[in-house]
Amino acid sequence: MAGENGQAGGKNSIPAQALVCLVVTAAPVHAAWGLSDHFASQNYLGFADPSMLWEVLIGGIVVCSFLAAVALWIHSALRKVSRSQLRRNAFVSSALNNLSHGVVMTDAQQRIVYCNNRYLEIYGLARSDIRRHMTGPELLELRRKRGVLDVSSEEFYRQAGTPDGLITELPSGRSVLVKYFALPNGGSVASHEDCTEQRKLSRQLASTKQFLESVLDNVPVCVAAKSIEDGRYIFANRAFERFSRLSRDTIIGKRADEIFRPETTASIDAADRAAVNSPEGQFRNEFEVERGSEKRVLSSIRVIARNDKNQPEFLIALFDDVTERRSLSQELENTKKFLELVVDNIPVSLIVERVSDGRYLLANRSAEIILNRRREDATGLTAADIFNPREAKLIIARDEAAIKKRGLLVEEHPISTKDGLRLFLTRRMTVLDEAGAPQYLIKTHEDVTDRRQTESRMAHMAYHDGLTDLPNRAAFLQALAQMIEACEGTGEEFAVLSLDLDGLKEVNDVFGHATGDKLLIEVARRLQASARGGVVARLSGDEFGLIIDGKQPVAGMLLAEQLAEVLTNEFQIDGKSVRTGVTTGISVFPHNGADAASLLANAGAALFRAKAKSRGSISIYEPEMDQQIRDRRVLHQDLSLAIKNGELSLYYQPQAMSRHTVAASEIIGFEALARWLHPVRGFVPPSDFIPLAEESGLIVEMGEWILREACREAASWPLPLQIAVNLSPAQFMHGDVVSLVHSILLETGLSPGRLELEITEGVLIEDFDRGLALLRRLKALGVRISMDDFGSGYSSLSYLQAFPFDKIKIDRDFVNNLGRNPQSAAIIRAVIGLGHGLEMSIVAEGVETQEQLSFLADEGCDAVQGYFIGKPLPIGQYTALVGRNGGNTIEAARKTG
Repeated sequence: MAGENGQAGGKNSIPAQALVCLVVTAAPVHAAWGLSDHFASQNYLGFADPSMLWEVLIGGIVVCSFLAAVALWIHSALRKVSRSQLRRNAFVSSALNNLSHGVVMTDAQQRIVYCNNRYLEIYGLARSDIRRHMTGPELLELRRKRGVLDVSSEEFYRQAGTPDGLITELPSGRSVLVKYFALPNGGSVASHEDCTEQRKLSRQLASTKQFLESVLDNVPVCVAAKSIEDGRYIFANRAFERFSRLSRDTIIGKRADEIFRPETTASIDAADRAAVNSPEGQFRNEFEVERGSEKRVLSSIRVIARNDKNQPEFLIALFDDVTERRSLSQELENTKKFLELVVDNIPVSLIVERVSDGRYLLANRSAEIILNRRREDATGLTAADIFNPREAKLIIARDEAAIKKRGLLVEEHPISTKDGLRLFLTRRMTVLDEAGAPQYLIKTHEDVTDRRQTESRMAHMAYHDGLTDLPNRAAFLQALAQMIEACEGTGEEFAVLSLDLDGLKEVNDVFGHATGDKLLIEVARRLQASARGGVVARLSGDEFGLIIDGKQPVAGMLLAEQLAEVLTNEFQIDGKSVRTGVTTGISVFPHNGADAASLLANAGAALFRAKAKSRGSISIYEPEMDQQIRDRRVLHQDLSLAIKNGELSLYYQPQAMSRHTVAASEIIGFEALARWLHPVRGFVPPSDFIPLAEESGLIVEMGEWILREACREAASWPLPLQIAVNLSPAQFMHGDVVSLVHSILLETGLSPGRLELEITEGVLIEDFDRGLALLRRLKALGVRISMDDFGSGYSSLSYLQAFPFDKIKIDRDFVNNLGRNPQSAAIIRAVIGLGHGLEMSIVAEGVETQEQLSFLADEGCDAVQGYFIGKPLPIGQYTALVGRNGGNTIEAARKTG
């Protein structure tokens, strides 16, 4: 600055010196002019004073000198200004040439007055390409020819003059941003910036921004950002839109109180303040928000974004709807507690051991029996810490074997407990980690001491009778097979005796099943004592089997007679004298069979023949017995087919009010009776196929068909008459007879009050408690229950006391003996009186004469049934009685019968 200032002082001294010279020069001239007044009259120079001429000359010289000095000064000043201008131009040019932008300047005539090197470099031009007085449009045309301008001159000036400028693409792939500025003097300045990298960064930034927005829009949690200054939302992703059920445009620019309800806004504002005031700059919490009519639970994290001055500027909130998750979490917690409760209460000891060090990690309450300590005290210990050395060594060895196997290892071994040595069934299962290495060993210990003892007893029971402890049928067949194998090919003989205990049913009926069971035990003892070392077995309820060697059939007959004599003697049971007998069938090896099944079956056939003769008899198997059994088996097969082929039908026998004449007896119902029309044999008597169905179990299927068909038929009658159907004890023992009756009533539409189910004492004899419960359930359906064949057993009175039957049917044997046996009349009177005393109606079966009808009417019997009233016939023969053709007279029934 001192130099510049000094340079400026030098420039000012030159005019000052010139001014001084001019004053000095002018002074003599002035003086001379003053003197000229004195010489005004002298007009001729020659007359001038020589001194004056001298002064004029000197003054001229001075003036010339001054003018020369001025000229020199001006020339010097111009040279200095020119050098200064050149320096300034060089400085500006150097500065402009070192700019990163290209610069072009034009004057008012659009002539190029300046163009820096960067401009030439950008467009690949040389300085020589810029000729003197070249205009801007000419320069553009030059660039267009060189291929570095892709727009027209008009478009160039129009777009470059906008604030955003013009971006041109060069063939090299680079981009140039041109901005054009008009100057006040008419000239212009244009800047050319290589913006390739900037545009690349802008594109990357835009792509990144788009990617981030896409990511935020597709994350499953709600994301929102707001300005801390005014609390307005500046961003919201799609999850936020879905949750709030508002569009993004509605959310952005608004505060929470403009979007949510006051309670929700208060929760949001409180969380925002906590985040702003948090030293960590973030805050987590859960809060409830209202969305429509429901409340939702949100899990939220808020993060504070700070500016370059470390001041809070933005708040970013991420939140997720955890309503269902919390519900699931609660459910999971409940499930966990439930599982812990289950694990703690399962009757099996459970222990989890870590493989790496053998320490127990978990044990349930049941495991305390094995561990001999509280499970909490066992956690963290090893087997060596808990068990004695011998047991610990065994347990560790088995644990290692299970770990090595990497699968399930099951074994039984004894373990000492506070209750002594117990047998445990141990299951070991190895749990592997993600790398496939053993991680945990799960062990369950189940005390099977009692089970093994039970299984041992069951194994014994599988081949022995539970009551008498004699071998059962399976054991008897095994012994028989062994006997055959031992005697085969030796010529030796042995006999198989099949014994049926006589009178067991009567003992059960009179004295009860407990007495009957004790009788069976005593019979078994006498049989064993008399068998002379032979095999004795109980084959079924009252059937026994024996194997006796020796000369046959003599030895077998002698033993049978001896057993009959032994069992005829009285048995003293609980102070009561009980008598029984035995009926025997005998088969002989090898004459009556070469295998165990055949020998036992043929002995059974001989027993069947013996029982057909009389009780207490002995029968030896004969070949013709085989034919009878075969006929019986064929009939059984035919009966099974008859049910499927529809060969069975129902006949109906009328039941009438008991009056002195048939004409006065009103029909009150029918009993449905099964009939079988065999395609070859014709009608098979019920006495032949009903017992066979009972024995084979076909009575269950047959009984269901009879019940359904009878109910279907009765439901179609115009008159609401009773329909009586017999139920077999087998139907009570197999299947749910109550559900069957109920479903058939619903299926056929028959009123329950019209159905009468007839049962025999056998229903209650087999299983009194179960039979009684089933009868009560049947009665609850609304059906009527009738006791059939009353008086043929010995315990009927106790059944009448236990169950309120609707009706009692007097057995036909008592009715048939009326007039021949006085006791029959007395029994009938007693039964009628008994039934009426118990408020039960009485029906007499087997009425075949007028005398029987009159007697029953006189004694007050309620109803009668028999051939005298009407025979069992197809219902089509009784259409008048059921109201189809009108007239419900007993005479019509008798005519039809």
